[in-house]
Amino acid sequence: MSEITHPTIKDGWFREISDTMWPGQAMTLRVDKVLHHEKSLYQDVLVFKSTDYGNVLVLDNVIQATERDEFSYQEMITHLAMNSHPNPKKVLVIGGGDGGVLREVVKHESVEEAWLCDIDEAVIRVSKEYLPEMSAAYQHPKVKTHIGDGFKFLADYKNTFDVIITDSSDPEGPAETLFQKPYFQLLNEALTEKGVITTQAENIWLHMSIITDLKKACKEVFPVAEYAYTTIPTYPSGQIGFMVCSKDKDAVVSKPIRSIPEEKEDELYRYYNSKIHEASFVLPNWAKKALK
Repeated sequence: MSEITHPTIKDGWFREISDTMWPGQAMTLRVDKVLHHEKSLYQDVLVFKSTDYGNVLVLDNVIQATERDEFSYQEMITHLAMNSHPNPKKVLVIGGGDGGVLREVVKHESVEEAWLCDIDEAVIRVSKEYLPEMSAAYQHPKVKTHIGDGFKFLADYKNTFDVIITDSSDPEGPAETLFQKPYFQLLNEALTEKGVITTQAENIWLHMSIITDLKKACKEVFPVAEYAYTTIPTYPSGQIGFMVCSKDKDAVVSKPIRSIPEEKEDELYRYYNSKIHEASFVLPNWAKKALK
């Protein structure tokens, strides 16, 4: 069997380069072995074993998750929303086929149903094989999976979900619509009375114009919309953000309204805790001014 090759890998190094999303810089990881490559119906799917970050999932030449640092992103995009809702019972994940967000959702005892809707079955299938710690939640009895378009799925559900988490890729190509007002209107309609959403919201150092447009779109739909962030070394510039929005005009998403004892936080989470929740909304002055 011939060795798998990929155009992003040269001289034993994977290179993530984008002239539009992060011009003038690149992310590189040393490759131990390429494990899988295919062209799905929707995107280029690559998995390689790195020398220092474990297995790495790459979609359309952009890193989506590495085994070493994925928990930072998965925990924050999930628990910022889950702990801003008083009693989340039905939860929907749009995207997130690697299963990482699902893994975090089902940690909450209040959850009765955790739905995942991803358009690309290849991501789910490949993640089950190569990212077992992330994809383990697919076996959980509360999890239901739907392969299909998130827009069409949402249109069939009104006033149904307490929390909706959009784990999307960057706003290029098909994912661009997930950053626009019509999508947030669909989310709003699918939420229950005090419903909360989080959505991937890019990097303050690289994408402030995208973030300001995104916050504007969210504020036109939701009475509460705030930007938070986490640190993660394998995403561009080591930081990624989230819009956290609530349908409840009196909600305060910047402080968790549900919490657990500190010792249990240490058992459940590797990154998230109640203090990190609050701190993640504290922005440097220039970013705070830009987002006012």
